[in-house]
Amino acid sequence: MSADAVVSETDRSEKNRFSDERLAEIEALVKRYPSAQSALMPVLHMAQEDFGYLSMDTQQMVADVLGLRLMQVREVVTFYTMFREQPCGSYLLEVCTNAGCMLNGANELVAHMCKTLQINIGETTPDGMFTVTEVECAGACGGAPVVQVNNVYHEKATPESMDALIAECRAAGGQ
Repeated sequence: MSADAVVSETDRSEKNRFSDERLAEIEALVKRYPSAQSALMPVLHMAQEDFGYLSMDTQQMVADVLGLRLMQVREVVTFYTMFREQPCGSYLLEVCTNAGCMLNGANELVAHMCKTLQINIGETTPDGMFTVTEVECAGACGGAPVVQVNNVYHEKATPESMDALIAECRAAGGQ
């Protein structure tokens, strides 16, 4: 990918375009890899951080910036559970339901959280504060069950600890 390819993306609409600072960061990142495709995952993380989720327009923008086909981006986005294609709440509650966590009560924990928040898995509360999802192995089996809240792990989670966390988040008002 050339510097011209990154700069040419600046004519995208303001709603769905990387800032000039982010484009410079991406250009520097791409230079560290043997090919632009190697930078795809970090650039997807940047896009998700900037736009909240990876809409099809955002995925196309990432493909354009890196000189890839949309399908190459889609293959990564749809494979990894860390990438979101839909908006989510201010607090993303990701419950590991893989074997170790499941055996330690993750399924019951998910059911409790959904009942408490009055939503189903994958839904967001009407106030936009919480989204509950299930994820595959969080890699913290020794602390099962594990709930990741906005990228922070909460190990040995219980219904009581999640109730307290939800109350704390509500008190913070989505901050």
